[in-house]
Amino acid sequence: METYRTQQFPDPIPEKRFSLRQAIWEILTTFLPAALIALFIHVYVAEAAEIEAGPSMQPNLYAGFRVMTEKISYYLHEPQRGDVVVVERPVSEGNLIKRVIGLPGETIEVQDGHTFINGVPIDEPWVTFFGGQDQVPIQVPDGSIFIMGDNRPASRDSRAIGPVPIDSIIGRGWFVYWPLNEFQILPAYSP
Repeated sequence: METYRTQQFPDPIPEKRFSLRQAIWEILTTFLPAALIALFIHVYVAEAAEIEAGPSMQPNLYAGFRVMTEKISYYLHEPQRGDVVVVERPVSEGNLIKRVIGLPGETIEVQDGHTFINGVPIDEPWVTFFGGQDQVPIQVPDGSIFIMGDNRPASRDSRAIGPVPIDSIIGRGWFVYWPLNEFQILPAYSP
């Protein structure tokens, strides 16, 4: 007589044994891909930046604001005038968050906080306070940009440190995500 399995006589559930090798494998196959994806995103796609101190971008950005920067657009095109960028500086100075004003090959001059490019004044709707250090005419070298803060009298920028290499850009400011009540997309200005 043949016997068939039924619900009355289920197969016994095999006893699971703890295996250190199996536990390590589970951890590696779960966390390693997640860590690699997070690292890839951090290095090539987006990175968070905190505005540590200083009034140079006020009232548009304040100390303590956290800004998400994206890194993809500068693989596709050069920085544009009006972009908010985070620029890597020596550790002793800390990273800067400023606005791109001058592009490679342009001659920049600043008088009373007003910018002239190739001798022509430009419209800067993002500037909140004009003034501060003047800049004698200077040509922005190839592979560099001229950056300035929106609060010109209180900004340490390319007027003090000179043009910065495009390679030192960590990312383009995309949006403020902290504090939550200050969430905002950072507008892109066209020249």
